[in-house]
Amino acid sequence: MAERPTLQTVAKEAGVSIPTVSQVMRGTGRISEETRKRVLQAASKLHYVPDARAASMRSGQNREIGFVISQVSNPFNAEVISGVSDLLEAEGYLVSVLDARDDAGRQGRHLEAFIRNGRGGLLWVPALDTTQETIDFLVAHAIPTVTFLRPLDRNLFDHVGIRNAAATAVATRYLVGLGHRSIAYLGGTTMTAVRRERIAGYRQVMSDLGISAPIIWDSADTKLAGLNAMLELLRTHPETTAVVCNGDMVALGACHALIRSGLQPGRDISVIGFDDIEDAAVATPALTTMAVSPYQLGRRLALVLLDRIREPNMPVTLSEVSAELTVRETSGTLDVAKA
Repeated sequence: MAERPTLQTVAKEAGVSIPTVSQVMRGTGRISEETRKRVLQAASKLHYVPDARAASMRSGQNREIGFVISQVSNPFNAEVISGVSDLLEAEGYLVSVLDARDDAGRQGRHLEAFIRNGRGGLLWVPALDTTQETIDFLVAHAIPTVTFLRPLDRNLFDHVGIRNAAATAVATRYLVGLGHRSIAYLGGTTMTAVRRERIAGYRQVMSDLGISAPIIWDSADTKLAGLNAMLELLRTHPETTAVVCNGDMVALGACHALIRSGLQPGRDISVIGFDDIEDAAVATPALTTMAVSPYQLGRRLALVLLDRIREPNMPVTLSEVSAELTVRETSGTLDVAKA
């Protein structure tokens, strides 16, 4: 097996000293253009890659960022990750993503691995059952950390989230304005902080209508689960004329269920999603949704982390974005829906 290329082998290939190679790799020192080109050609020939850990030890700055998230396969999360990666990589950082799948034990192993292997910062969607031990572990290591979507009870880390209750209240009021009263909430299976807030916004509007027992219908946040849950909702509550969904994936699945049942989303039953993933706009019919622009949300998350890295002693910040109602084809007036 060939030996890994090193500063020494590059120096030998280029016919220069090891300090000269080091200076070329770091972009420092007064090196002639001819020597610089010779060193870079030797490094390319040998497939040499600078040791980032050694460089971070010398400079005191680590350029690797860890991102622990849940359900990477969800398009919302994928678009957030793209926003994070694009911005941080443009700033010279490398982003590593691990999927905790909302498992506190798995999350703990991921966080420990990131810290053991050295990371300059951490982005983190806390699992539902995150332990105090995990929180204390991160605090003890003082790694720049920003929580995402799910805030922790204690004011320890910067946080980027969404004004969830306000968003679902807007969605529900919009449906009420279209004449709907039999409105269900569809999506989610566990009472995370995000789902709890979204249901609270929906409940508040339904309570204002004098409906004391609104319909909360569980579903995993996937298209297939949304399809099956919507079919069961229609069977159990045929009076339903509209649904506010926990996310776009559930909403798209619900639309498939309506079509499979011979119904048309927006005409027979109205559907509103949440997120505005790319598929929402290109679906047939196009999905009405509460838009938070996942890619831009990821960029905001990255910016907050960069601020924390640059100003480690600044006060802890809370950044929440508002969702915007984006009306497309899956919502319509009640008289049209029931015509």
